Amino acid sequence: MHKPLILVTGATGYVGGRLVPQLLAEGYRVRLLVRDASRLQGRAWLPQVEVVEGDVLNPETLPPALDGVKVAYYLIHSMSGDVGFHQRDLVAARNFGEACKTQSVSRIIYLGGLGDPQADLSQHLQSRHQTGEALIQTGVPITEFRAAVIVGSGSISFEMIRYLTERVPLMICPRWVYTRIQPIAILDVLDYLVAALKTPASTGRIIEIGGSDVLTYGEMMLGYAKIRGLKRVLLPVPVLTPRLSSYWVHWVTPVSASIARPLIEGLRNEVIVRDEQAKQIFPNLKPRNYQTAVELALSDLDASQVETSWSDALVTSSGDVVPLVLSMQEGMILEQRQSLVNTSPAHVYQVISRLGGNYGWLYLNWAWRLRGILDRMVGGVGFRRGRRDIYEVRVGDAVDFWRVEAVEPERLLRLRAEMRVPGSAWLQFELKSHEEGQTRLTQTAFFAPKGLSGLLYWYLLYPVHGLIFSRLIRKIGARAESLNLIRSNQPD
Repeated sequence: MHKPLILVTGATGYVGGRLVPQLLAEGYRVRLLVRDASRLQGRAWLPQVEVVEGDVLNPETLPPALDGVKVAYYLIHSMSGDVGFHQRDLVAARNFGEACKTQSVSRIIYLGGLGDPQADLSQHLQSRHQTGEALIQTGVPITEFRAAVIVGSGSISFEMIRYLTERVPLMICPRWVYTRIQPIAILDVLDYLVAALKTPASTGRIIEIGGSDVLTYGEMMLGYAKIRGLKRVLLPVPVLTPRLSSYWVHWVTPVSASIARPLIEGLRNEVIVRDEQAKQIFPNLKPRNYQTAVELALSDLDASQVETSWSDALVTSSGDVVPLVLSMQEGMILEQRQSLVNTSPAHVYQVISRLGGNYGWLYLNWAWRLRGILDRMVGGVGFRRGRRDIYEVRVGDAVDFWRVEAVEPERLLRLRAEMRVPGSAWLQFELKSHEEGQTRLTQTAFFAPKGLSGLLYWYLLYPVHGLIFSRLIRKIGARAESLNLIRSNQPD
């Protein structure tokens, strides 16, 4: 007998992307609701799931995704604090709950945020609670988990701790650094989410979950430093508003100010477990302590086994930017170069798929980093995001200040610029087999300028771009040929 069909929303996000393989390992049939199926490229489990494109903000797209579904996971929420995010989250939750009710879905499992509902919660935490209430009001039975900081490789909360601690020996600490938090390992979150399917007693409950330690944010940073063998000092300061703190995080970490600010504002509230019913409902689950959670996260990072990252999710319910169809029309400027490389497409692809992060950009790395610094100065993503994995790229990955938009192994890699530019920009590499074991490498920079400022930007920087891109294609070819030479000289 087949296990029931489970729907997962938010599968391109941090938690959802890790939940899917857990459900498959338990033998469940899994269907995903995503806005853009192409962003699932590269997931090893993709052939084992059913994918339906739809949008929770467009209720007409939801019935096909929910047809025949027994239980649905709702793992969607806005990451930024832009105007209107709260209302969008509520509309999305109501749309989804009503569609579940119409399609006779027996239960929704929702992951929200910890926080005492009687306290003066931040807007971000209020939104998480009210999203759960909106789902409940539709009449579908709900299991709502509430968690605080999730510790895991790629988690936005963990990445803030990691980058702040790694990069700042003397850490300026405003009042929110001393707020008590009950962090939880991502593996424990996944255990609760999966166990709920087999635990009827969890239905109709709001279940607070956390790890075995209650710490302040400062203690979490010092705990991380101890595990890494780093000496760090906390310097208390009387005044540092969430806005100023978010700018500090913006400059020191890959997390932009727009995302950091609602997270920091949420840290004014204690986020600890006050209701211990999780222990009674799930007696076999024993959450890990903070040290173990950090050690597991670091082991994943060291082994390049990061399954998902917070930066995989472009915006959640704010709506993704629809990829532009690249063409020679409508004012698109192209800068295309070709080179014949004396090796196979596999070797060339191995080089281009590693660009960015610690591997670098092969020519004038300091110029790439300078561009990132300038981007951070005007509020952009900058250069500090690095890469999820040092060898592999997949659609949706962040690569420094680029976003991977298309991947066809040994054939094509397209990156979309996410730095602040007056227009839209892409960098694309195409590979085709040529005669006598050669590869034709085509490198194309696309730019769609926005107004006069866009045109001025392109032509003023063309000499620099021309130099960098002309040398880049040469360096890629030379690196691929040297890789081929090394391989050919290895003994069989």
